[in-house]
Amino acid sequence: MIVAWLVAGLISVVAGAELLVRGASRLASAFGLSPLVIGLTVVAFGTSAPELAVSVRSALAGQPDIAIGNVVGSNIFNILVIVGLSAAVTPLIVAQQLVRLDIPLMIGVSFAVLAFGADGAISRVEGFALAVALAGYLVVLVRTSRKESREVTAEYEKEFGAPGRGGTSRTADAAAVVAGLVLLVLGARWLVDAAAGLARSLGVSELIVGLTIVAAGTSLPELATSVVAAMRGERDIAVGNAVGSNIFNVLAVLGISAMVAPAGIGVSAAALRFDIPVMIAVAVAALPIFFTGYRISRWEGWLFLGYYGAYTLYLFLGATRHPSLELIGRVMLLFVIPLTVVTLLVLAGREWNRGRTGPAGEP
Repeated sequence: MIVAWLVAGLISVVAGAELLVRGASRLASAFGLSPLVIGLTVVAFGTSAPELAVSVRSALAGQPDIAIGNVVGSNIFNILVIVGLSAAVTPLIVAQQLVRLDIPLMIGVSFAVLAFGADGAISRVEGFALAVALAGYLVVLVRTSRKESREVTAEYEKEFGAPGRGGTSRTADAAAVVAGLVLLVLGARWLVDAAAGLARSLGVSELIVGLTIVAAGTSLPELATSVVAAMRGERDIAVGNAVGSNIFNVLAVLGISAMVAPAGIGVSAAALRFDIPVMIAVAVAALPIFFTGYRISRWEGWLFLGYYGAYTLYLFLGATRHPSLELIGRVMLLFVIPLTVVTLLVLAGREWNRGRTGPAGEP
């Protein structure tokens, strides 16, 4: 029965997110917003609506481990699985100016989670600060989008339609938004309750369930959007959606969840010791996207996917107190650090080669 409610909750939040994104995108287009702005705000943030619904519900229900695990797990999933799988499908070459703005910000907000949670909780005041930072980010995003290249703007117009276009009425679009919100709220309730029950039945912590099952489930909209975009050759959308969602997860999902919870969101010692540092390391591993025209190859995509498999294995070994946990833990720590170091070395090597041979043309 718990599994049935879990599946029903996942289906509900994914369907609700789809309705919300499509309805809101058409409404935004009808009011004259450019496809680029719609793609980088409405779609990227709308696909994170399941995380918002689940984490707010968890915070109100007094289940902080699910709330924090959902955000941290989703951010790890977005880079390692979504960007990794997209690159495995087709090598990603990202030329978008906004991504080069978003990557440093994603790293910065990842460190903010560690700093705010160091005392064991993200308070309501800290949650408010995150929400204010989101408002500032949106203003910068819209202003910067006006300077975007014609190629990237055309890519977003191809995916989301020209401004003002749309075959459905505004009433139908508004109804889709409302229906999407209702499904999100209901699905979040079913998913959180089922996740808590599953954790009890399996004898594992709610943090583990939040980091894995809930995080992967609520990230399905981002996964579908990015992989399909990559297959269509819309590589800026594939990466921009994942990175934008990570920023939204911290600034909005954690921010709003901490604001509505009477005592903020508690952050466990386990999350501070391992999972949040892994989230930071993964964000840093995305640094090559920061530079113009850099390619995420298929082998790098498979490396990201393998890293996620190793991370998930470690979580479940820890949950079952497997004898090999200490050995795997050492391997994980030795893997996280080299991954970041190798990424930075490759980055430095590419910059050095470009300095010797001159700048390559943008794709």
